[in-house]
Amino acid sequence: MFKVAITGKGGVGKTTISGTIARLLARDGYDVLAIDADPDMNLASSLGITVPPKPLTEYREMIEERAGQTGGMFKYNPKVDDVVERFGAVGPDNVKMLVMGTVERGGSGCMCPASAFLRALLRHVVLKDSSAVIMDMEAGIEHLGRGTTKGIDLMLIVVEPGRRSIETASRIKKLSDEIGIRHIAAVINKSNEADMSTVLEDIGVPVIGEIPFSSDFIEADLQGLSPIDLGGDALESIKNVRDNMVDMITSFDDAQMK
Repeated sequence: MFKVAITGKGGVGKTTISGTIARLLARDGYDVLAIDADPDMNLASSLGITVPPKPLTEYREMIEERAGQTGGMFKYNPKVDDVVERFGAVGPDNVKMLVMGTVERGGSGCMCPASAFLRALLRHVVLKDSSAVIMDMEAGIEHLGRGTTKGIDLMLIVVEPGRRSIETASRIKKLSDEIGIRHIAAVINKSNEADMSTVLEDIGVPVIGEIPFSSDFIEADLQGLSPIDLGGDALESIKNVRDNMVDMITSFDDAQMK
């Protein structure tokens, strides 16, 4: 089972793509866990889940019980192996889902029970959970931590035509290199005639697919549907991304076994 983190600049469509890929993999027979690790917490709708699970950070008593210690200290390895079953939801195509929630941070950042708990959970689902994991993440990926990154099979960056999206992709590439993520690729969403592929490949990010702008996604959002349930040409493009993603990860695994 593989582990994929999907990230990108806000508004590029990464949550729509994350949810659709998760549903497609489930239809292919994978046991899929989708994790909403973005502060906006919109992954449920792209999965077709009408009542999303409560964000984990709102279970304050549970987190304090498992991760807190006296004197303001915290446990580095709190119990997390039952979190998916107890605090997650199951959506269409039997996709399991968790919502991470947000951690309030002071001026110097936060390393508190909630932060320790979420980091431990990510380590568990990436390194030990047997599911195919799709993580919808914000562009700042530092919170993955070095101990978790060795289990990430692919960092998939969603970009759209434009300089700001390229700058975000370049920053994600730099951060990924720094924390040890070995495999990175990009998907161009809302593609047009601009040659984004060459620009991305020049910064060391190969492109595994392009998704043309489509009103289907807007219509799905207005109807409260997952894009996979509405269909359309854009869905076929995401299926192609799914296929190329699986092929790329499989090639990594084959290379490691040689």
